[in-house]
Amino acid sequence: MRIAYFDCFAGASGDMILGALLDAGLDFEALKNELQKVHLHGYGLKVSKSVKKGITGTKFDVLLDGKPDTPLAAHNHGHVHHDHKHEHPHRNLKDISALIQESHLSDKIKKTSILIFTRLAEAEAKIHNKSVDEIHFHEVGAVDSIVDIVGAAIGLELLGIDQVVVSKIHVGTGTVECTHGTLPVPAPATMELLKDVPVYSKGIESELITPTGAAILTTLADHFGAMPAMKVDQTGYGAGFHDLPLANLLRVSIGESQDVVETDTIRMIETSIDDMNPQFYDHIMEKLFEAGAKDVFLNPIIMKKSRPGVILSVIVSANHVDACTNIIFRETTTLGVRLSEIKKRMILKREFVLVKTPWGEGKVKVRVLEDGSKTYEPEFADCKRFAQESDIPVQQVFDTMKNLAAKK
Repeated sequence: MRIAYFDCFAGASGDMILGALLDAGLDFEALKNELQKVHLHGYGLKVSKSVKKGITGTKFDVLLDGKPDTPLAAHNHGHVHHDHKHEHPHRNLKDISALIQESHLSDKIKKTSILIFTRLAEAEAKIHNKSVDEIHFHEVGAVDSIVDIVGAAIGLELLGIDQVVVSKIHVGTGTVECTHGTLPVPAPATMELLKDVPVYSKGIESELITPTGAAILTTLADHFGAMPAMKVDQTGYGAGFHDLPLANLLRVSIGESQDVVETDTIRMIETSIDDMNPQFYDHIMEKLFEAGAKDVFLNPIIMKKSRPGVILSVIVSANHVDACTNIIFRETTTLGVRLSEIKKRMILKREFVLVKTPWGEGKVKVRVLEDGSKTYEPEFADCKRFAQESDIPVQQVFDTMKNLAAKK
């Protein structure tokens, strides 16, 4: 399993995340080519080297009207729309989601990018006591945010990252100026995004973690904590804008997991339902997976007055609890959910390989056991597609893909 570990000793912002990935080997031209698949205009990209406390990192800039975006504009990403005239047009979540959906990016990048933007908009909406539709992203901030958020999703896919782990996040202290005036650090929307995430401050008076940085990392992270056992083959530093008492850099370490069995902490969301059309569950499960659920399953039960019912169970990381809970409340008839923490989950090391079959290229999941032996599980969606397209038994496709993977 290929891991990206983000060490947030000086916080993080959207541009620092991309700078770190570029410094760790992400190809700049490949990133630009992917970003051009989004029909977004009026910006340019610049990559340069920056030295912070003697350490050289990569500075990533979005150029608007030929100039780098400023730290203040980057902090003004989301705000409530008022009726007076603005100098620049605005985009809301629906506009940005449509822009991403209409692009030629991969489905995974689209889903990841929209999920990050959704969490950012939901945090702003909660802070301002508005609906998500009333949250608008200022044109300058929106372009910068789209590049940073979509770019991060692109970068992780191009680098072949299977798992993201994030350290405790240094948040800073003091105040920050934005469209709403003077706000405490971390900004309220940032704090909302950082719920259930380990954070700390060493008294540095600066906004170390921005809303965009928090939205990206908390959405992408599989878990938070110390660096996992891994063989590091690439390290990169993304440079921030300010000079601080510490090196204003975000470090990413990329490499292969060295543990056959990995562990993490997860949450379980459960609810019992006895008054809903069972045909709805397929749609609900799909929505939950899109929102970041690791697994979703149903168990039949007998409820009060001997009514048949179902327990809907959702396994999810802490940073996706709110999104999945909101879907359950919106899409089901339940009046409440139960939340519990699973302190330790053990996960076998796994990876995916592509095999070339007579019907096309398909994906196979490889599990590595304690004794070093491996098992192979072809992706059923690929098996089904090949079987339908070629009018052959799905078992034949499954066996062929499994045998080809075992020979690699």
